[in-house]
Amino acid sequence: MQPTQIHDVVANEFGQVNEYIVSQLNSDIPLIEQIGYYIISNGGKRLRPLLVLLAAKASEELNNEKQHQAIQMATIIEFIHTSTLLHDDVVDESDMRRGKKTANEEWGNAPSVLVGDFLYSRAFQIMVNVGNMPCMKVLAETTNVIAEGEVQQLINCGDPDTTEESYLKVIQYKTAKLFEGAALCGAIIANANSETQEALRQYGMHVGTAFQLIDDVMDYTSTAEEMGKSVGDDLAEGKPTLPLIYTMKHGSTEAAGRVKNAILTGGLEQLETIIKDVQACGAIEYTEKKAQLQAEMAINAVDKLPESAYKAALISLAHASVKRRN
Repeated sequence: MQPTQIHDVVANEFGQVNEYIVSQLNSDIPLIEQIGYYIISNGGKRLRPLLVLLAAKASEELNNEKQHQAIQMATIIEFIHTSTLLHDDVVDESDMRRGKKTANEEWGNAPSVLVGDFLYSRAFQIMVNVGNMPCMKVLAETTNVIAEGEVQQLINCGDPDTTEESYLKVIQYKTAKLFEGAALCGAIIANANSETQEALRQYGMHVGTAFQLIDDVMDYTSTAEEMGKSVGDDLAEGKPTLPLIYTMKHGSTEAAGRVKNAILTGGLEQLETIIKDVQACGAIEYTEKKAQLQAEMAINAVDKLPESAYKAALISLAHASVKRRN
């Protein structure tokens, strides 16, 4: 199954999610709608809402009520994700995302943070309307863990002594946790049994981890046009991602020194040389192998789910997460 075909499996439901997203951006404050529409419509794969739909439909045949709840839950997940992007871009002082100016670059930091808050609160308003307490519990924990991951990443910035274990904890909190919550809530909406819920929770966690590992690889293998953001953003922010951690440990003395200094200073003066250092020492291959292992663990997690087009799409999504270029 090709990446585009993954969406095709739930094309009708996905279209309803997009319509519902637009309907829930309404506000009496024009600037909120303006920024909300800008960031929501600014490209993006919508993988997390897609995961809600696939997990729900892989668990059980949905009646109309459950399908509408899955669409609402997919919207909740997208709003939470989008609000974190708005906040991240302010914290990271980013000026480009998905090939366009970030909201903070276009309108300033304060409006971006406040509209991010609006999307968070709107997500919880929708959650109350769904009225599913187990999902509320999952997403309350999810958003709290994401915030912890963001703070830990901030602590790690500028610290070249960050370990691989600390890095993995950050990405599991900051990125994988929302994938995990999306898959688990899809299963809960479908009234899946506890075994299926756990299988899909693990699937989401592993796919989310693989996704972020490849995202960190692309910072040293892809162009700005492919990524939709500036090359070397992580290095500029002093973020010790796995390719850099590996290079400091296994690269030449000179390469390790360059990377360490760049993390300490957050500078891009030696970006081209560091990209070559990362590529030469095997850091890319090491990180890709880690991502592939996570994808395989995700596929194994859903092995016992009944055969369906939705299960096949989940498996294809795991494969696609490690083969992507943007």
